[in-house]
Amino acid sequence: MSLRLKIVLLAALPLVLAMLAIGGLIMEQSKNLSARQIATLERSLLEAKKAELRYYIALALNSIEHIYRHAGPDDEAAKRRARVILNDLSYGPDGYFFVYDYDGNNLVHPRQSFRVGKNWWKLKDAEGNLVIQNLIAQAKKGGGYTRYMWERPSASSLSEKIGYAVGLDKWRWMIGTGLYLDDISARVDALKSEVTGQIRQVFILIFILSVLAVSAVFAMGVYLALRENRQAAKSQKMLTRRIVEAQEEERSRVARELHDGISQNLSSVKYTLELAGILLSKNAEGVLPALEKGTTGVTRAIREVRRISRDLRPGMLDDLGLLPSLHSLAADFSERTGIKVEIDAQKLVREMPRGFRTTLFRVAQESLMNIERHSGASRVSLKLETTKTRIRMTIADDGHGFDVENIRKSPGAGIGLKNMRERLAYIGGHLKLSSTAEGTFVKAELPISRGEQRPGRGDERQTENQDPAG
Repeated sequence: MSLRLKIVLLAALPLVLAMLAIGGLIMEQSKNLSARQIATLERSLLEAKKAELRYYIALALNSIEHIYRHAGPDDEAAKRRARVILNDLSYGPDGYFFVYDYDGNNLVHPRQSFRVGKNWWKLKDAEGNLVIQNLIAQAKKGGGYTRYMWERPSASSLSEKIGYAVGLDKWRWMIGTGLYLDDISARVDALKSEVTGQIRQVFILIFILSVLAVSAVFAMGVYLALRENRQAAKSQKMLTRRIVEAQEEERSRVARELHDGISQNLSSVKYTLELAGILLSKNAEGVLPALEKGTTGVTRAIREVRRISRDLRPGMLDDLGLLPSLHSLAADFSERTGIKVEIDAQKLVREMPRGFRTTLFRVAQESLMNIERHSGASRVSLKLETTKTRIRMTIADDGHGFDVENIRKSPGAGIGLKNMRERLAYIGGHLKLSSTAEGTFVKAELPISRGEQRPGRGDERQTENQDPAG
């Protein structure tokens, strides 16, 4: 991707983020507004239910008022006539009145006659509410509402219900009735679905507008990139020359830093040590300061060498070790190609020289590159293990394979395989390769004994199974 396209995409990114932020804000506000509207509707419907319940209770009280007014507390005949009237009152298949005394004994229940004459003081609904106790408590307060779960007579299923109860204190009765709330729940759910659909449509519209905006910006970027393609081709030679010049400048910089920094430090150390030698031979004072000055100069030279080395090659392998580097390589490969890589290093328990780490990493890198370009594989397995005498790395894929002999005979092919063989051979290892229609198998082996004899310049050892961070 050209620099111009990157700039265009970076310019489009704030636009997309702004549109998404606006869309998210609109959706959030819409959700809050719809939630308030739904809550208002639910309260309105519930208040209508409560008003309807008060009307029904007033109707029931009026129907027995002429009996209750003239009866005494223990007038059983009057109570019996009142029970008959209340038992016969109804308003629809699910509308009826029930009567309990203040001790929880059922006196009237036209839809569930099995409850009559029994005590239901401890009755709980499906949610653990003490239904009868709560209704009686509201009745004693002068009338009130209670929500609970109760069986709907017309459907023989549990539904949420709101009950309203009042008390006849002279007889110690609680008279109540209730309405089921299914219709409120249905209306609220329908409204929620409608609002959710509208919010989804708004989000889709914002998404489409964002895609169109990004597409327009991207198309403009492509147009500009194509227009500048010829200019880029013309400047390619100049760019190549600049790269060469930059390389020469870098070499000059390193040489200059070596000359101006390390060389002068080492020269100063040389003169200081010579002075210390002269003073020591004469048993004169000042030997210790001269040696300290020389030590300081050596320290400065070491620090300068480390700085130059760090600038020239940071070295992921030097910082992380082989196993974390392979995990990083595999993750980048899988993300780029979609090919899954499984790494098994449970048997990698020996310390490994840096030269081995670098070689094995390069072999894995080249193998994954070949898999990406030629294999058509969907899965790769990479296994690292150590034995008493060898370090072994095997890489297998499930691709369509290739003809190994033809690759070996063709002078212009298999450059990557040749590089892997040469790298391994340089430190005493060897490469084995086999390929069939079911996949390709690469095995790299390094002898531990030989590797320990010639670890190479500056070889540091690291235990790979510890997965070091640096």
